[in-house]
Amino acid sequence: MNSAPPQPPDYDVVIAGGALAGAATAILLLREQPKLRILILEKSTVFGRRVGEATVEISGYFLCRVLRLTQYLNEAHLVKQGMRFWFTNSRTQTLEDCSEIGGKYLSRVAAFQVDRAALDEEVLRRAAELGAEVWRPASAGKIQLNPGGNQIVEVKVGEGNRKAESENRKQPSPGTTNISARWFVDASGVAAVLARQEGWLRANTEHPTTAVWARWTGVKDWDGVELAQKFPDWAQACFGIRATATNHLVGPGWWAWIIPLKGGDVSVGVVFDQRLMTWPEGGSLGQRLKDFLVKHPVGREIMGDAQWRESDVHWRKNLPYCSTTFAGDGFALVGDAGAFMDPFYSPGMDWVAFTSWSSAQMIFAQQRGEDMAPLVEKHNRSFSRSYARWFAAIYKDKYEYMGDFDLMRIAFQMDLGLYYLGVASQPFKLGTKALAEPVFSTPPSVPFFHFMKFYNRRLARIARSRRQRGVWGRANDSRRLLVPGFTFSPKTAGPILRAMTRWAWLELTEGWRSWFAAEPKTEPVAQPAAAAAQAAP
Repeated sequence: MNSAPPQPPDYDVVIAGGALAGAATAILLLREQPKLRILILEKSTVFGRRVGEATVEISGYFLCRVLRLTQYLNEAHLVKQGMRFWFTNSRTQTLEDCSEIGGKYLSRVAAFQVDRAALDEEVLRRAAELGAEVWRPASAGKIQLNPGGNQIVEVKVGEGNRKAESENRKQPSPGTTNISARWFVDASGVAAVLARQEGWLRANTEHPTTAVWARWTGVKDWDGVELAQKFPDWAQACFGIRATATNHLVGPGWWAWIIPLKGGDVSVGVVFDQRLMTWPEGGSLGQRLKDFLVKHPVGREIMGDAQWRESDVHWRKNLPYCSTTFAGDGFALVGDAGAFMDPFYSPGMDWVAFTSWSSAQMIFAQQRGEDMAPLVEKHNRSFSRSYARWFAAIYKDKYEYMGDFDLMRIAFQMDLGLYYLGVASQPFKLGTKALAEPVFSTPPSVPFFHFMKFYNRRLARIARSRRQRGVWGRANDSRRLLVPGFTFSPKTAGPILRAMTRWAWLELTEGWRSWFAAEPKTEPVAQPAAAAAQAAP
């Protein structure tokens, strides 16, 4: 007697999370296969603002060329004018005294300063327009994984947006229900629903960082007449636009971002290594943030009259984490649901681009009837390797030196030059197939990984030596490195070579002090993975 055929699932794909990562995955799937039955579960009735407003070139490519959001981004958000860094020491009294690193002209490759709440709503709207069903507010509870079969998802439907519920007649009444799907895509962000449920989530205790941030009004215009009259030489040194860059204030063990948003609000926050500095206590979190910022001469000038929005001040401790598993035959983790590293250099939306694209391709492969085992194995290997190598090459111990002008100028030119030539240029030259291989996951990238890991580690060692000798930050006043800009041309190798020469000289003149010294051990702060989203006390 033949057994009954398995019941078809309620949906082909259920996506937990309707923000950028989840909605983008739905768009990629539906553009290729419009008949796919896709359900998006979004827990909020309306998206709140969140950290992660700046894109870089890979995410700019993904948003513009893949999701086709160029016109929307130009209309609703700001074009980003690169990155700037501002340094201070005991001799800096005013903004003009502070050493500066940044661009001299406008940027050459598209990137944006985005209001994530607005962007997330737009991408989710487009996913629904293509045919995705959206339940809102709704969230995924327990997920029963069945490799190669139907995944069973407990869905909790809440009350809230009656208008949205009435427009979506398929959304059930508030309560709990089970639905089945061939694929479950976790795009739940730092909630990391599936990784936490399965015990895959691991805190990155080698990088114990904390972020404090808010949105502000009354931030001074970097390019306005007031500063131009007050510091004329400083104003004329830059031919581009300082205000719409991601401006970074930097100090020993910390950095702050100042990011303008369309409409006048400004996102400002601090990230610090818990091993190198302690966050001040006493008073409201917003006041402590402002008091900290105005100790820096640039922060005092730009933020002196600014006011934080009381309802929009946030704290998150122990930022970095990574899942040990990114996919299986029936599930995939995209965006922050799989990993988060550090907001410095804004890699978060690059990660969204790589994970969303690769997960969609894996689902297409299953729909074509391909053998999933080797594809899943490659996906997990590639993303696990990418996270580990990207962290080791760029972020490990970087907070030791990022506030020192001499050391940061070397890292700035080499980090960005190599990113442009080896990473950001690839999708523009090769198309979307470049998104199938995350950073440092392919054999040709291995030498570059080892080179970047080596020079970043050496700069951290030199920074420790400088701190011991009391000369850390000695060039943080009255210096300016304004670069013409990075491109995908081989000419971008020029700044890399000049930085390498400067590094070699630095090693000969002072780096030798640490060549044979034992590596000082900094014990990481061990924290449970669940603390990644810890709220402020």
